[in-house]
Amino acid sequence: MSRAITSETKVSIIVPVYKAEAFIGETIEQVQKQSYSDFELILVLDSSNDRSEDIIREKAADDQRIKLICKEQNEGAAAARNTGIDAAEGRYIAFLDADDIWDPCKLEKELAFMKENNAGFVFTAYEFGDENAKPTGKVVHVPKTLAYKQALSRTIIFTSTVLMDRRVIPDELIHMPIIESEDTATWWRILKSGITAYGLDEVLVVYRRPVKSLSSNKLKAVKRIWGLYRNIAELSAVSSVFYLVAWGLRATLRRL
Repeated sequence: MSRAITSETKVSIIVPVYKAEAFIGETIEQVQKQSYSDFELILVLDSSNDRSEDIIREKAADDQRIKLICKEQNEGAAAARNTGIDAAEGRYIAFLDADDIWDPCKLEKELAFMKENNAGFVFTAYEFGDENAKPTGKVVHVPKTLAYKQALSRTIIFTSTVLMDRRVIPDELIHMPIIESEDTATWWRILKSGITAYGLDEVLVVYRRPVKSLSSNKLKAVKRIWGLYRNIAELSAVSSVFYLVAWGLRATLRRL
């Protein structure tokens, strides 16, 4: 059961944490440096047996905005995010993966953009980084608006760039299904409900992309997106092929 919203200005930042001891200290520090300070940082430890918990507790001792939730069993990023959503008290939900980097003005600029466009779902451009989060110069630009059918041909919404207004989007739509590519499935479900996503074409996030990352396995990526077309979007085989080709072309161009 999701908690009631107790603050109309607070952003609840949800971070799933699993074997993230090499990154989590930096992740917390970059959030603490945000120019928009009315947030709660909900770190959901997904039964990780490294030093992540110790690092988080050290940081939380000096900052009451940091909240740690420890899960007894490892259930994956989607379930961890859902646990965070259920604990969230803020009006706004932001997702951040434990190894990605935010610009210090990310929340401030995104909230302003959301209000300017009277939007409930916004996302931003981002830049690929190497395993050390050093920007590579490869930037993914985003359109001003994105509707459901447009989203089917591109996986352009990156999880760590998203901000949502719970007054516009109910928690049951924000909750992620326990499947592969759960984030894309969630965006599609929200957009299919008639909500339009608004893109702020400014790089406010660096996507740390290790050489052996999940997304680097092209065959697995194709299988995941095919599964989404058939099982989540419930498209016919012909329509699925059409969108898969469009998706593949856009994904290739994005990485050039």
